Amino acid sequence: MHRSARNLQRFSADLSKLWAAQRSSSLRYICPAPGLQLKPLRMASSESFRIERDTFGELRVPSDKYYGAQTVRSTMNFKIGGASERMPIQVIKAFGILKKAAADVNKDYGLDPKIADAIIKAADEVAAGKLEDHFPLVVWQTGSGTQTNMNVNEVISNRAIEILGGKLGSKDPVHPNDHVNKSQSSNDTFPTAMHIAAAKEVHEVLLPGLQTLHDALAAKAEQFKDIIKIGRTHTQDAVPLSLGQEFGGYVQQVKYSIERVKAAMPRVYELAAGGTAVGTGLNTRIGFAEKVADKVAALTGLPFVTAANKFEALAAHDALVELSGALNTISVSMMKIANDIRFLGSGPRSGLGELILPENEPGSSIMPGLVFFNPLVLFGHFRLRGKKRLEIKKIATSSETLVFVAPVCLIWSSLAGYDKAATIAKTAHKEGLTLKATAVKLGFLTDEQFEQWVRPQDMLGPK
Repeated sequence: MHRSARNLQRFSADLSKLWAAQRSSSLRYICPAPGLQLKPLRMASSESFRIERDTFGELRVPSDKYYGAQTVRSTMNFKIGGASERMPIQVIKAFGILKKAAADVNKDYGLDPKIADAIIKAADEVAAGKLEDHFPLVVWQTGSGTQTNMNVNEVISNRAIEILGGKLGSKDPVHPNDHVNKSQSSNDTFPTAMHIAAAKEVHEVLLPGLQTLHDALAAKAEQFKDIIKIGRTHTQDAVPLSLGQEFGGYVQQVKYSIERVKAAMPRVYELAAGGTAVGTGLNTRIGFAEKVADKVAALTGLPFVTAANKFEALAAHDALVELSGALNTISVSMMKIANDIRFLGSGPRSGLGELILPENEPGSSIMPGLVFFNPLVLFGHFRLRGKKRLEIKKIATSSETLVFVAPVCLIWSSLAGYDKAATIAKTAHKEGLTLKATAVKLGFLTDEQFEQWVRPQDMLGPK
């Protein structure tokens, strides 16, 4: 009876739809604020350079790029990986959403509206993927993601400067740290961007794709309900069941997959923004964290909230580990379904041959009769180990990584700061002076101002 199923039912294009994820975007391109005239996007030009500087000195930056010195320095320090190891564009777009939200909130707290609106426009372009060529960094960088945070800050800063008619690299009138990164730290922005990116991918790609798969399998289960076939255990003949019952098991697997993802999402919706460097909220205002989460929720249409505890949000990524666990379970489930269907469609003459699968592409350079319905789901059975492409990629990538890492020794320092603050910190370290003595020596602060402003007991939370 099971052989007749091959002649009665064709899987054809329906199977292809099972793995088709419907990609969509909820991002909209917002019109500029009244009175704000946009300058055209900078296009690639000849290989000329401008000079920008970070806290370590001057660097040449390609004149047709919006990024700045810190981004260039990262490309010099981490010469590893190629295009396939670039920071995912989903994270960059998520940063655009976050920076827009932060600028909008900072405007409520006194940031010059002209500067804030220019930042918002530039951030909109980042979130829409319009400036993708200006984000060259790979995932290999410091653990906090500082280089990517600064890459975003520099791109938005320079694009905002251009919008306002200024000179790229001048940090005037829009500073990457003082304005774009205001009330933020890499330590809270990167986890926030991770959560935004993950949530958007789940809602825009994963869940729609799983629902498509669920509905297609359910339709097949109904269509196949009257086809009786032999069941198999350990690949051996067992007792009868219907093909619809068999597919009904796949339907339930996908149903549970959807439920597992949704169950993990409440923790993903919690955002670290507002925790700044260590979770205390230093350099933010009271209410900043809540307002940023509300803005992100409004921009994405997803129920983001501020994290209940910023110390947990910065120091651990358990929410993403939980989501990753759900995805791991789903991948095992998908492999089970794919392998079952592949075996049921094996043949066409010498296999089980219960299902006729769509012929997507040639499967051999020597056997013209061999075709694949989806080579991506091949495993390592019989005469072929099917994942050899991934194996060599891992070997090549690992070799490159080890060659890069072996001679590197990183020395970390607790001194931190930007522009004048960075000058104070570096000079103090170099000359063996206290921060107070250095600040006074450089003429940046008086003795009284330092005593009044630099008080650790006042740095434990937002103001």
